[in-house]
Amino acid sequence: MVDQRIYLASRSPRRRELLTQIGVRFDLLLFRTLPREDAEVNEAWLPDETPEAYVQRVARAKAVFAAGLMAHRSIVARPVLAADTTLDLDGAIIAKPKDEADAAAILTRLSGRSHRVLTAIAVARGERVEQRLSISAVRFRQLGAEEIRRYVHSGEPMDKAGAYGIQGRAATFVEEIHGSHSGIVGLPLCETALLLREFGYPL
Repeated sequence: MVDQRIYLASRSPRRRELLTQIGVRFDLLLFRTLPREDAEVNEAWLPDETPEAYVQRVARAKAVFAAGLMAHRSIVARPVLAADTTLDLDGAIIAKPKDEADAAAILTRLSGRSHRVLTAIAVARGERVEQRLSISAVRFRQLGAEEIRRYVHSGEPMDKAGAYGIQGRAATFVEEIHGSHSGIVGLPLCETALLLREFGYPL
C-alpha cells in the first residue's frame, strides 16, 4: 500500500493537531523565512481589499510559494496545504497582536460584540491550485478589564489572529458561534477533507 501523505505549509500547532484528528498524514514544508518577509507572500492588507479577498489571497500565495519550494528542493511531489485565518470586525481586519497592549485593546473591542472569523485553505500541486473559504460568526460576552489583563498575561493571545484561541482559555468568553468550530481554530475540517479528496487523498 502506498503511504499517502501531504505537505502542510504552516507553523501552527493547532493546524497540525486538526489534521491529525481526521487521520491525515503529513510532513511540514516550511518557509525559509517568515511568509510576511518574503515578497511572494505579502500579508499586508491591500487598499480596498475585503477580508474575504485578503484571506483567500494570502492562503493561495502560501500554497503556491510552498509548491515552488517543493520543486526547488527536489523532494517527492505531493499536494501542499496552506491556510490563513483572520478576523473581521465591522469590515476591518483584526490580525495577530503586536504586543500585550495591542492584545488587550483587541479584546476590549471584541467584548460584548459579534465578529467574523475567516479561514481560507488552499491546496496546490504543480500548476493546479484550489481553494475553499470558511466564515463563522462568534459572539463574546461582556469582558471585564481584569479578566482581559489576566488572559493577556497568560501569553495565549500573542500568536493568534484576533488575540484569542477558542480552543484555550478564551472558550469562556464565547457566548455563541455560528459556523465551523475547527475553522475558528484555524483549519475548517469539512472543507479541508473535501478539498483533499479532490487531489486524490483518501478521506
